[in-house]
Amino acid sequence: MRYFIIFLFSTLYVNAFSYAQQPNVILIVTDDQGYGDLGAHGNKEIHTPNIDHLYGESVHLTNFHVSPTCAPTRAAIMTGKYANSVGVWHTVMGRSLLYENEVTMADIFSHNNYKTAMFGKWHLGDNYPFSPRFRGFQEVLTHGGGGVGQTPDYWNNDYQDDVYLRNGEEEKVKGYCTDVWFRNALSFIETNKDQPFFCYISTNAPHGPLNVPTQYSKPYLEQGVPKGRAEFYGMISNIDDNLGVLRDKLTEWGIADNTILIFMTDNGTAYGAKFKDGLLASGYNAGMRGTKGSAYEGGHRVPCFFYWKGGQLSKIKDINTLTAHIDLLPTLVKMCGLTLPNKVKFDGTDLTEVLSNNKDIERILVGDSQRIEFPEKWRNSYTMKGNWRLVNNEELYNVSSDPGQAKNVIKVFPEIAQELRKGYEKNWKKQYKCFDRFPYIKLGTEYENPSTLTAHDWHVAEERMIPWNQKLIRKGGNGNGEWRVNFTQTGKYKISIQRYPKEANLPINTSAAVYHSEFKNYVLPAGKVFQITKGHLRVGDQVWEENISSENSKSITFEVNIPEGETTLSATLVEKNKNEVGAYYVYVEKL
Repeated sequence: MRYFIIFLFSTLYVNAFSYAQQPNVILIVTDDQGYGDLGAHGNKEIHTPNIDHLYGESVHLTNFHVSPTCAPTRAAIMTGKYANSVGVWHTVMGRSLLYENEVTMADIFSHNNYKTAMFGKWHLGDNYPFSPRFRGFQEVLTHGGGGVGQTPDYWNNDYQDDVYLRNGEEEKVKGYCTDVWFRNALSFIETNKDQPFFCYISTNAPHGPLNVPTQYSKPYLEQGVPKGRAEFYGMISNIDDNLGVLRDKLTEWGIADNTILIFMTDNGTAYGAKFKDGLLASGYNAGMRGTKGSAYEGGHRVPCFFYWKGGQLSKIKDINTLTAHIDLLPTLVKMCGLTLPNKVKFDGTDLTEVLSNNKDIERILVGDSQRIEFPEKWRNSYTMKGNWRLVNNEELYNVSSDPGQAKNVIKVFPEIAQELRKGYEKNWKKQYKCFDRFPYIKLGTEYENPSTLTAHDWHVAEERMIPWNQKLIRKGGNGNGEWRVNFTQTGKYKISIQRYPKEANLPINTSAAVYHSEFKNYVLPAGKVFQITKGHLRVGDQVWEENISSENSKSITFEVNIPEGETTLSATLVEKNKNEVGAYYVYVEKL
């Protein structure tokens, strides 16, 4: 018995010691900030002292690549897999929903007894089972869709004093969006500073609309920076201030040395540079060609800094080997000594030896920007090995000698192009089997009832048919699509179809074009006034029709019996002249 007690005490001591030594992790991802949108990378206009200070004492992945747009990058970060293979190859059209069966970064940290939280932009699904509170995050404060003011977001949110979702419940908050995310992150960190935590701070800034307090844009305007870029840079300066406060607090709380701090961005710049005929026309892009959405280097090469003093990652060092967003999760698994909740095969590579010993990796990486219902081979693609880039299967560049990708050398180095083609083909074959799957929003569950469906997630033939932000909802454009849904129970459902969300409290046949913002006072073009007389609801092969009850009706409501199972759902508003438009918002409740 005495030996058993000694053994038990010894085991508890070892586990407690290991637990105390596990590093915290803070992952900061900003939105639409490119490689050149910080001072440390040579931008002479922008003022980013805190990001630059972090740069001065961290390890930099200088050849680090993400996807050219928001949601795909986030899917790759969260899973360690190529975004196309986990269902996320668009930012709308139901193709920004991360497949339900995927294991996320937060799932893994939670499995290892970390406290987990995210603050800001998720953009991988707003409904069950896709929203972050169902993907391993124990505490969540987020906006809807891919940005503040987009269709799934709370009506009239404009970056200041908005309504966000805290663990699924609406909450009115005070302050500017980025300040809110960081303030709540600090509260979470302070509460959990005595145990391992994973904190994901994913800012919607500096994504448009370019709403920013004048104190941040004014200095740039005064130095002659054009208005749009001045507001964009002002949003980044605000992020920079918040980073400074965060780092000061980590030091004050005595946890800075044992916290892995990663700073990165999600794609190339959106407003920091403009190109014409492939040449830089204005702004700064660190010598690269292309911006957000581009298959050229400027669309997907971004900053990525690692700081961890306790792990000997606190001195300035450049790592030039080819790396990517898919590498973050396997790297953190190794750094933090994590176990996996089940078998997961990452597409990415553990970079611990790369970061500590500058080990080189020979590999081929691929990326693309699809933005359609089903991916197409070679579409807006880039295939990479070292400093070689095969773009769209037609152009070859060596970015070490030609960083601006001005000289296509595919005829000079056909053997390299062929090697990259083979790498792409191998990757495509692996991803292709995932393309015919759909993510299904689950309805009638104990976790979310009622559920809100928005036009942001319509499956449609063309992207232009998607009213993805509230400005387009106000305009009242034509178009319709369908949602992929799973009725989890057979029974009666109440389904309300609407033009505006419930919180807008507006009749269907009303224009809501006038808009006031904290940062801008303006009147949008007059939105269309509908003359809706009836509505159609379709679930699978079943179709129902209801007349509008009055001119002041805010919705057309159906109570219908629906069998359980995966199916499609669409809703149509029909005008007096028989013109049809999709219902932008649909509320589904299991009775």
